[in-house]
Amino acid sequence: MRRTRHNPLNPSADDSIRTEQQVLGQSLHRSLNRNIEMIRNESGNSPDIVIQTYYWNNIRDSIAVIYTTGLVDSQIVLRHIVEPLQAEGRQLLHKEAVLPDEDRLDQVKEVLTTTEVKETNELENIYDFLLSGSTVVLLDGCATALIASSAGGEERSVSESSTQTVIRGPRDAFIESIGTNTALIRRRIKSLHLWLEMFRLGRVTGTQVGMMYIDGIANKDIVADVRRRLTKIDIDGILESGYVEELIQDKTFTPFPTVQNTDRPDVAAAALLEGRIVILVDGTPFVLICPTQFIQFFQASEDYYQRWDIASLIRLLRYFSFVISLLAPSIYLAITTYHHELIPTELIVTLVAQREGVPLPAFVEALMMEVMFEVLREAGTRMGRAIGSSISIVGTLVIGQAAVEAGIVSAAMVIVVASTAIANFVSPSFNIGISARILRFLLMVLAATFGLYGVTIGIIAITLHMCSLRSFGVPYLGSIAPFSKHDQQDVLIRMPRWAMLKRPVFMKPVNNVRTRPEADDEGRLS
Repeated sequence: MRRTRHNPLNPSADDSIRTEQQVLGQSLHRSLNRNIEMIRNESGNSPDIVIQTYYWNNIRDSIAVIYTTGLVDSQIVLRHIVEPLQAEGRQLLHKEAVLPDEDRLDQVKEVLTTTEVKETNELENIYDFLLSGSTVVLLDGCATALIASSAGGEERSVSESSTQTVIRGPRDAFIESIGTNTALIRRRIKSLHLWLEMFRLGRVTGTQVGMMYIDGIANKDIVADVRRRLTKIDIDGILESGYVEELIQDKTFTPFPTVQNTDRPDVAAAALLEGRIVILVDGTPFVLICPTQFIQFFQASEDYYQRWDIASLIRLLRYFSFVISLLAPSIYLAITTYHHELIPTELIVTLVAQREGVPLPAFVEALMMEVMFEVLREAGTRMGRAIGSSISIVGTLVIGQAAVEAGIVSAAMVIVVASTAIANFVSPSFNIGISARILRFLLMVLAATFGLYGVTIGIIAITLHMCSLRSFGVPYLGSIAPFSKHDQQDVLIRMPRWAMLKRPVFMKPVNNVRTRPEADDEGRLS
């Protein structure tokens, strides 16, 4: 942890909400009873905030141990804080000599056997540590508190990612603990130049947010820009990284994601090595990666664990599937409605025979099927795992077959819509699939209105919009437009590892050199 920044408080916040502003600047009192009363009043005498008192250095001097149940490791509190204090207190019980405040505080500090013990006299800091899993030790007659590290409690164990699965590669994934997540990244990048800056965002939630980057690789201007945007966040609560994503992204009204998210530590580590910044939010397993470019959403972590030729073929398949999911329904509508001359005679006879008796126009037919498939997909996602997949599969088969037999839609339309839905799942990133699903409906309207001319206009408008996007100053279509010959080694295809010598140009890294092997034409190192 390199530095801690506190979010500016909003003076116009509702007075009924208890915020840090009410205790800002208050210091501890020398009276232990008064300090305990202040903590109880501020917390509403909440039963999960435990306050235990003991005797220390004569019966006239008492000591209090305060912690929050569920946020601390009870074994640490018992074995390294409470038991040592009780044992030392019994030894000092019959001694008449009373040490000065400073000496008594040092004496208590020496007894505590936790990994880290801090001192503070600010009431605001005590609340922050208390609600972060630390244990507070107060001594009567001292206006300084001891903060003993004891964070623990229940948390989900590290398991395999369920959203970004791979055949070959690491199986661990981030969890809801920011401490565990930073450790998973440091386990892969064992460098002192991997820096972590901590922020506390949310006037009410006080959520811990971390920014990680590699000093000496990441561009300092981009790091400063990310830091500035994080410090400007002024909101009552941060419950998930999506809150932060919306508040720091360059452009709000765009269907394309300008900040990447992942729950895989190897993806985050690879992004750091490219000079990007990783943002971690306590309470969520998804971290943010910025700056983000369009090509990142088609680069899976497994591309770099497989042979380069296999990875390149699969990546080209992802781009092709994205085009299908975006354009297939609109092109089908345009050709069958306005451009019959583009269809072979045998095929058009078959299509006309299928549409005979279908009462709906092709656009209404396609729109109805697309909406129904989206409903089935959402139902399968929200239902329990045991029946969710069954509902989506059975519902699709039953509704599609019944619609064709009832003469509401044609069989060709069912094939087009189903192929589009399947192609949408090929992308390794869920976000870019959502973008294709949104734009698909817009292109269908243009195709039904203007035919292929409308589809062409839509493609040009989408391309111009993507060219105008920036992610923390980096062009969204960087490496493609503006074109970079050097970056083509990892755009449409992935070149062999020995040929990927430098980092992406548009990231403007401080150190652009990735590796310096001397290789011959066959890729053998000399």
